[in-house]
Amino acid sequence: MRETVEELHELQTLLDASLSRSTSHLRSIINTERTLTAGQLTQVLVGMCTLALSTVTAKGEPRISGVDGHFLHGKWHFGTARNAAKARHLAARPAVSVAHMRGEDLGVFTHGTVEILNPEDGDPAEDWPDLLAYFKDFYGDDLFDWDKEVVYYRLHPHWMAVYAPDFAKLVEASRD
Repeated sequence: MRETVEELHELQTLLDASLSRSTSHLRSIINTERTLTAGQLTQVLVGMCTLALSTVTAKGEPRISGVDGHFLHGKWHFGTARNAAKARHLAARPAVSVAHMRGEDLGVFTHGTVEILNPEDGDPAEDWPDLLAYFKDFYGDDLFDWDKEVVYYRLHPHWMAVYAPDFAKLVEASRD
């Protein structure tokens, strides 16, 4: 868990507000008995979590693809090749939705906007050196040319909901 007390509070506020603004149908599925607290969520979302990332083309057509998601400091972080179609979509239209699902045991659904962490031209995010060290440790220092080949994003969520009917089962599965 890399989150500060402040980051956990911010995440919990987001989770609570998102659920309270949701439809009655969604609240019949995701309720206080079938969700996680911010603290529990950060215990479950460790390492790499495959995300379904939804972007939009210039014509307004939806596109979905997979990315390696890392939940760090209460937010999703992910990368792609600088020449990928999704990188073009995100540069022009930074609003996205992501979903991380583990069968019927976990669903994390997030809507928000992305920030480019390591722009090709321009200054990187203030915390990029620490994030880059994390990614290099996870993937290996020499997997890519980190400056030229990959672009990383942080998703700033405005809505997030978590479906998890059995936290103990998720914790047990993460130990295996």
